[in-house]
Amino acid sequence: MTDQTSAFARTTPLDAFDRGSHAIFAASYPEVPHKLAHQLEDHPLMQLPALARMAEALPEASVEFNRSDLPLGLNGEKAPANGIGIGETILDIATTGSWAALKNIEQIPAYNDLLMALLTELRPTIEARTGAMLKPQGFIFVTSPGGVTPYHFDPEHNILLQLMGSKVMTMFPAGDARYAPDETHEGYHTGGGRELFWRDDLVAGGREWALHPGEALYVPVMSPHFVNNGPQPSVSLSITWRSEWSFAEADARAFNGLLRKVGITPRAPGRWPATNRAKALGWRLYSKARGLR
Repeated sequence: MTDQTSAFARTTPLDAFDRGSHAIFAASYPEVPHKLAHQLEDHPLMQLPALARMAEALPEASVEFNRSDLPLGLNGEKAPANGIGIGETILDIATTGSWAALKNIEQIPAYNDLLMALLTELRPTIEARTGAMLKPQGFIFVTSPGGVTPYHFDPEHNILLQLMGSKVMTMFPAGDARYAPDETHEGYHTGGGRELFWRDDLVAGGREWALHPGEALYVPVMSPHFVNNGPQPSVSLSITWRSEWSFAEADARAFNGLLRKVGITPRAPGRWPATNRAKALGWRLYSKARGLR
């Protein structure tokens, strides 16, 4: 039994999602965005003082924070620093004009227990559809009123739980090169960034999802999105996981990048349930031979 499987086996579900949410998730996962209801907003680990303490205990590489008065697309620019420490950023989030991301919260035991309990609730449905739940990770986002999270995509299956304040995520179709060019995918999966270049003409293709405390949103793998925070400070928790399908799609994208470098215009990998097995194997053999894995 792997360490990850052992962790799931000894975790008790939290019962944070009601029966209706489980039914919606089962009907929609893994490719259809949808909202769920949760009961986590009053959890003591999700309050600002606890989050400030946790942030200061995380390794420096696991904490990102900056000004929140950003454009929808950074378009290659770096977000400006806010000039204060992470603890102060979080405790005074109502007035600091900041955005903070606490990454891989599973490094802190109490937060790992919370993450695993939440994912244990959903694991049977997930594994029936996309196989073993791999690489469980948690991320917490703390945002000042009116803050913006610029346009980007993420490689994980993701459920974003809103705990404090409100926000609107504008999400775009996954796998559509109009919103995330194939070349950007290929660059990301070979070590590049995940920020996307924004153009105002893209907005018509997005769907707005408003989130309030007690609501959650499932975001399919690599769905481009940006986020506008509401008029109050916001705290959100992302519970994420990978699947063999998501890793194969990523490796197939990387292999396509090799093909493009030799003058071939490759076909984009298929979305689930396509396996993308041949290209994924090609990249894995190449990266192993080059010592990249």
